[in-house]
Amino acid sequence: MYKVCIFDLDGTLTDTLDSLTYSVNETMKEIGLPGITQDQCRRFVGNGAKVLIERVLEAAGDREMTHFDEAMKAYGRIFDANCTYRVTPYRGVPEMLKELKNLGIRLAVLSNKPDRQAVHVVREIFGDGVFDRIQGQREGVPRKPDPTAALEIAAALGASPDETVYIGDSEVDAATGRAAKMKTILVAWGFRGADALKKEGADCIVESADEIVGIVKR
Repeated sequence: MYKVCIFDLDGTLTDTLDSLTYSVNETMKEIGLPGITQDQCRRFVGNGAKVLIERVLEAAGDREMTHFDEAMKAYGRIFDANCTYRVTPYRGVPEMLKELKNLGIRLAVLSNKPDRQAVHVVREIFGDGVFDRIQGQREGVPRKPDPTAALEIAAALGASPDETVYIGDSEVDAATGRAAKMKTILVAWGFRGADALKKEGADCIVESADEIVGIVKR
């Protein structure tokens, strides 16, 4: 049985698409540029706030990133106030986490969402005591798919890469798990969907949260 499970956050544990889309569009409204659709937001997320804003500005026609600094400043403030807006856990996730805890598995979250918001969302939705470590994007730490943070988390929780499972919902997560040489699971309910994930090289794709428990136990 594995010792540690490291989870992505957006699209894996929680449906945060409404909060992301709302915050982006409030940002664009403030700086006087057109917003994006929820489907665009679904495609743009996964690589952190800076890349998200770059993609949003490009979609709005600002290919020179003239408004980048202004947009980042506004987005940081707006998203900080709205990072739990309509956020819900995916079906079966709380029960899955409880079962893993009961098995003695140590649990962590590693997100490309800014660290402050990642911690806020996790604690607001799941409470304290569920996760042994919560880490978002921090200054000086390479963002996923660089494996540095995933490897540091596993080591801090007492596990080697081959004793760790990495779970996510995107091509970024597939690359992260692969680079860290961890068992990698992609979830079909997230922002990308099963069809888009089949080519990403994960060890497996699961359709329901309870499948994760079975894989970890094996």
